Amino acid sequence: MILRARYVVTMDGSPIENGAVAIHGNRIIDVGTFDEIRARASDEVVDLGERALLPGLINAHCHLDYTGLRGKIASQKSFTDWIRAINAEKAKLSEPDYLAAIAEGFAEAKKFGTTTIANLEAFPELIAKTRPSIRTWWFAEMIDVREPDHAGEIVDLAVESLKKTEHWGLAPHALFTASANLYRRCQEVAERESILLTTHLAESREEMSMFRDAKGPLFEFMKEIGRGTNDCGRLTPLACLLEIVRDSSTSLGMTTRWIIAHLNEIAESDFDLLARSTRRFHVVHCPRSHKYFDHSRFQFTKLRELGFNICLGTDSLASNSDLSLFAEMREFQKRFPDVAPEEILSMVTVRAARALGRESNLGRIRAGYSADLIAIPCESGGNVFEEIVAFEGSVPWLMIEEDTRD
Repeated sequence: MILRARYVVTMDGSPIENGAVAIHGNRIIDVGTFDEIRARASDEVVDLGERALLPGLINAHCHLDYTGLRGKIASQKSFTDWIRAINAEKAKLSEPDYLAAIAEGFAEAKKFGTTTIANLEAFPELIAKTRPSIRTWWFAEMIDVREPDHAGEIVDLAVESLKKTEHWGLAPHALFTASANLYRRCQEVAERESILLTTHLAESREEMSMFRDAKGPLFEFMKEIGRGTNDCGRLTPLACLLEIVRDSSTSLGMTTRWIIAHLNEIAESDFDLLARSTRRFHVVHCPRSHKYFDHSRFQFTKLRELGFNICLGTDSLASNSDLSLFAEMREFQKRFPDVAPEEILSMVTVRAARALGRESNLGRIRAGYSADLIAIPCESGGNVFEEIVAFEGSVPWLMIEEDTRD
């Protein structure tokens, strides 16, 4: 078919006015003005009208398990109090609750134009019982805070649950809940299986206090539940992780297989480390979750100047109100008004595809790429990228490999 729209936003330059995209099977085969495409092909034309056609959005960090916790955790005095609160809520949930939450999350993400999602799954055995309606990277989220001697078994069990899925990876939860053994085991598997890794890092001030200063609410809480503290009082969270997980090909830095969520608390010494690193991991910022917790200002400009690939995610609905990446873009723009809207859009398209290792077939409208597309109203004729970032509401038209909805 040929899709025609007022604008085609390819992410390869300026939007194409009165643009068109030719689709064959589940692939894009041609892009240009409508007149150009119509002259080269005689396929059925689907006219999307006064809309902008753009790549499907990619959510680089989400926890669909907790879709059912929307609005159930009030703002807490500290990040540690929030951990206690979510643990209390999770204790009330059963397997059917989690499966219902995951299904609801897929439907909501799709409604808001997300066609690919990186989902951290705390119960990888549930994956076989789900039916994703969008392209999904499953990351098994693992915690061994009470049993670090069993890290290898925990990882191996997760791998068995994941290997039947098309796209998968491993997610040691965070430095304060996952042991050095677990991180190293995950990296060994990643190198063997050529998979991605993700983790939460330097998310809160309390995490910085725990690792650098050996004090604070998180430090005390982890001691209470039996976590050892030998790794505290010495390094920042980032420096600690770099010490644990080093790419075998370089003396400093992490392999590009890593997608780091948050990275809100960075000391000047961390920037020195990052500047000297020969590798660049990917970073996911979650603007509205960041606002919910009132974290320190995200160091977007410094990280961008150092060459880090920065994406956006929604995090979970235990710290957010919905799964709209458009809302994340709007919140990011409020915090960073000097960043061009086309760059903001790239953080949920091109850059997110790069983080998932799929920059050659996702995140752009280009011949050879997957036909993951969305269309939203675009009538002003002004700055198309600005209008896209400002969009609110559900997406009226979506295609994921020929599965269309209007």
